[in-house]
Amino acid sequence: MKNILIIGGSKGIGNAILLEQLESNKVYNISRTVPSVTHPNLIHFPINVLQDSLPNIAEIDTLIYCPGSINLKPIGSLSLDDFRNDFEINVIGAVKAIQHYLPVLKKGTNPSILLFSTVAAKLGMPFHASIAAAKAGVEGLVKSLGAEMASVVRINAIAPTITETSLSAGILRNDRMKENMIERHPMKGYLKPNEVANMADFLISDKAKSISGQIFEMDYGIVTFKI
Repeated sequence: MKNILIIGGSKGIGNAILLEQLESNKVYNISRTVPSVTHPNLIHFPINVLQDSLPNIAEIDTLIYCPGSINLKPIGSLSLDDFRNDFEINVIGAVKAIQHYLPVLKKGTNPSILLFSTVAAKLGMPFHASIAAAKAGVEGLVKSLGAEMASVVRINAIAPTITETSLSAGILRNDRMKENMIERHPMKGYLKPNEVANMADFLISDKAKSISGQIFEMDYGIVTFKI
């Protein structure tokens, strides 16, 4: 049984990861909202990662930082505070968590960190300037820390395309918009949270012990293929 710390595990992709890990691992969840499930292996801390002090945890093998944002506006409608807020949520929060828990992680079993980017950091997409800039910062963090911690802690990121969560509810708000999103992807689909949770499960496992500093695009072909 490993000790998994998830930040943002009460909703969306984070919640799918939490549910997948609970049966075989001890899971600590840091989130403002309470998870919809109770379990003997789950310990929840009702904390805002950006504003509050982070709790001390004695043993951690994996840190997964899930908070993100979807802030889609034309560049003329984005304020500097929009850019600051997206950077705070996606990069500063991750850095705060890594700095706080790294001493404990270094003592863990095959210790690893998992962050989240987006396909918009690779594929130029209109109205994504703020979130793409923030997630590019996440990818830079993965590359730099991967090298810095190469012999100690693994770090990777998943870069999903649109995923059916509460965060994307406005983009997938009716059947027509869902069908249009499916057609935009060469592989004719978009992500469900459990698909991302399955990839996360692999990346934090011993099966991925040779992998660090990598960004894994789960894109249904939207970045990879032109058809």
